[in-house]
Formats: sequence, C-alpha cells, structure tokens
Amino acid sequence: MSTHGPIVLAAGGTGGHVFPAEALAAALLDRGARLALITDRRGGTYGGALGAMETHRIHAGAIAGTGFAGRLRSGAELALGTVEARRLLRRLRPVAVVGFGGYASLPTMFAATMLGLPTMIHEQNAVSGRANRLLAGRVRRIAPAFDRVAGLPAGAEARRTTVGMPVRPAILAARERPYPDLKASEPLRLLVLGGSQGARVFSDVIPAAVGLLEADQRRRFSIAQQCRPEDLDRVKDAYAALDATVDLAPFFDDVADRLAHSHVVIARAGASTVAELTALGRPALFVPYPFAADDHQAANAAQVVEADGGWMLFQSGFTAESLAEHLKSWLAAPAALSTAAAAARAVGRPDAADRLADLVDELIGANGGSGRSGTGAIGDAARRHAA
Repeated sequence: MSTHGPIVLAAGGTGGHVFPAEALAAALLDRGARLALITDRRGGTYGGALGAMETHRIHAGAIAGTGFAGRLRSGAELALGTVEARRLLRRLRPVAVVGFGGYASLPTMFAATMLGLPTMIHEQNAVSGRANRLLAGRVRRIAPAFDRVAGLPAGAEARRTTVGMPVRPAILAARERPYPDLKASEPLRLLVLGGSQGARVFSDVIPAAVGLLEADQRRRFSIAQQCRPEDLDRVKDAYAALDATVDLAPFFDDVADRLAHSHVVIARAGASTVAELTALGRPALFVPYPFAADDHQAANAAQVVEADGGWMLFQSGFTAESLAEHLKSWLAAPAALSTAAAAARAVGRPDAADRLADLVDELIGANGGSGRSGTGAIGDAARRHAA
C-alpha cells in the first residue's frame, strides 16, 4: 500500500457524528495531513474543515429500514455503497480510514476492512451505535469518548483507547475561566439547554418548580432558558407571574460564555453536551432524552454522575416537585456545586481532538510509517506526498 494517499474520514448524518469528524480534520490539517471525506449522497454541504476537504459521495442506506421493503431497500443501498467505496478507496490509496458511526460511514468502513486498510472508529456515546457495533470486530482501533462503552464485542478492549469527545474551540477558550463564586448577595445562575428534544418538557416543569419555592428563594435565581418558539410566550407569562429573573430564547449563540458564567446547568445528555460540560467543569442536572437509541443518553450521564460531577433525573421522574428539591438544595449548600464542578472538570477531556489525531498517527505508523507519536507518521506521509 502506498503511503502517498490521504487519510479518509467516513462521516455524515447527524451533528453528533459530523462534529468529531470536523474536529479531527482540523487537528490533522494542522499537522500537515492530506484528507478526503467520504459521505452519503443525501448529506448536505459541510462548513469548517470538512467543507474545505476533497469530498466524495456514495450510496449509504439506513441500517434498518421500516418493514420488509424498507430493509430490502436499505440493504441494496448499503451493498451498492460498499462497491462504490471499494472502487474509490482503491483509487485514493489512503494511509488510514477513520469512521464516526452512523449509516453514512458503514459502506466506506466495510470496504476499507475488506481491502485490509488501517482502520479506526470513533464512538461518541457510552452505548455503541448500531453501525459501530457492526464494525468494532473488524477495525484495528476503537476510540471511544467514554471510559465504559456498552455494546462492543468481546476482545475489543485490546484495541480501544479512550480519547473523549472533541469540543468546540469556544468551549476550550472558556475553560480558562474559573468556576464562579456563589455569594449570598449574588444570584445563582441557572442555564437550561434543551433544544428541540428538551425544550418542551423543560418549559413545562422548570417554571412550575420555581413556583414551588418561597419568594425569597425564587429571587435568588437568575435563569437563562432555551425554549421552542411556540413555547416562548407561555413560558414568559409563567415566569412573569412568579416575579422571576429570566432570559428566554429559542437559541443562544453565546453558549460557551453562558456555560462559563453559570453555576449549574439543566440539560439533556447527548455526547457533545456532556463533553462540553465536563471540559469546562460545570455541574449539571441531566434529564436524558427517553427515546434516545438504546437509552445511550442515560449511560452518558451516568458516568459523570458516578464521578460526582452532577445529578440525573429520568424524564418520568422529572417533576416540579423533584426539581424544586434540587433547586432548594443548591441554594442551601452552594459548596456542593463547587465540589461537583471540580469533579466534572476532572473527568473532562479537552484534548480529545489531539488525542484522536495521535491515534491516527499511531495507526499509520503501525502500518509501516515512522511509528512516532504526535505528528511523525502524518508529517512523513504529507512530505512524501508533496515530494
């Protein structure tokens, strides 16, 4: 296998799969690597580092269709995509192929393992997704975001290295800001991040919980909360009746700054959210999305809660009464928030993108490159290509 080819990234679909691919691409480009992206034909255009890459599109059906006809159609798409990917990889002659889960990565990763190429997958959640479960027994390296990952096959431990989930540059910059002191004369700043999968239940429960507090307790909170546009007016009216200090919006474009400024967060437990909270060191009450595949959000949150970096309430138990107890406890024992913030920070991996790039370098080195860590094998391959 020639070492003049690119590093191929196989990604597409949801942001949870695309974002770590973009973060790795940026880290590899900084090391002088040549990159190519293989994604599915249904994907949109990408920005950032992915948007600047040589991009190829192939067929990639969903892993499981709906009904017999859907499964048959998906299987045909996957088979066609694998043939396309195999032909493409033979032409590109990559030095390594890295997949990020989701159906969009499957044909490329299957083809790469068939060709005997150096391969690696990144798993974002604490429960392996279906695509990565199919691939985990075939690839050479597995790079999970969490220390424990359910669903990996027997024998995978020898090939896995925990790297974490890459976070945005704005989060890394905000990491330098210390956890804010909570003084009796200042409000406890509560940030609520919901998005489309959390805003409705948060809009229902959180104002009701605040309403269960005594008036002097309500005045101690300053709440910034994401709400769906159709919920804004009713949530605003609910808080107005409570004389509460709130900042409501469907979207916050300064989340990194708000996270750094907050004392505690209420949020879902997607991989990116958990990674950002732990990278910054901000305690959270996690309410996992109950319909997430294989309940992976609960598994994500559990590893932070076990480290004393936050709390978790399942949505079935996320009531005004249960939340009000948490709100009261945070006011009564602010030191517990500081302790939880330090614990959350201790499990964060702000260097996840670089750790992932180091593994790619090792993968190339193990296949006949320089074998050095850091920029060694990647840099060598880039110089040989330039020559």
